[in-house]
Amino acid sequence: MEPRRIRIALADDQALVLGGLKALLGGFAGLEVVAEASDGHALLEALQRVAVDVVLCDIRMPGLDGFEVCQRLSHLDAAPPVILLTTFDDADYALKAIDAGVRGFLLKDASPLELVDTIQQVAAGRSVVTPVATDAIRSRYAYDDQSVPKSGFSKRETDILRLLAGGYTNREIGLAIHVAEGTVKNYLMDIFDKLGTRDRTRAVLKAITLKII
Repeated sequence: MEPRRIRIALADDQALVLGGLKALLGGFAGLEVVAEASDGHALLEALQRVAVDVVLCDIRMPGLDGFEVCQRLSHLDAAPPVILLTTFDDADYALKAIDAGVRGFLLKDASPLELVDTIQQVAAGRSVVTPVATDAIRSRYAYDDQSVPKSGFSKRETDILRLLAGGYTNREIGLAIHVAEGTVKNYLMDIFDKLGTRDRTRAVLKAITLKII
């Protein structure tokens, strides 16, 4: 039985880029472009008619940009994950993308294999955001909680924090450091307690801000 294809919606206001992406993705087995749009409004309308697994969307579009598309989709139940594309290597864009709730953020000069890998990872439930300088994150979140951790971090805990920052799931972290998934959860509870945070995102941001990772 043939594996189910990943159904993709594309949005870009440049016809040549849109056509190029469709042709490129159509050349890879397991991917299928099922919807195309030239702006954010048209994309949202298309998503009401067609079920997709991943949305691949340009940031800068007239009327409704990629960030606004993400924000509108975030209010819908079972909305497909979004990968934002941009030609601008700007840390602020990546940070704004994270705030908007995107699952993927990629520069348009990425290789075809990088693009396809990002689509596959996001379709599988993971997050893939092009790395940004930690200095930008520290600057952006400079006013967040910077209280000193309750105690120091072991090498194992630091490794887990780095994997957490990379978007790895508990299961993937367990495979990477050769422990059971339940053990990873116990480590995370200890890490959250030391940092005084409640979730993964805050833990990573605080760890970066305090230069723990």
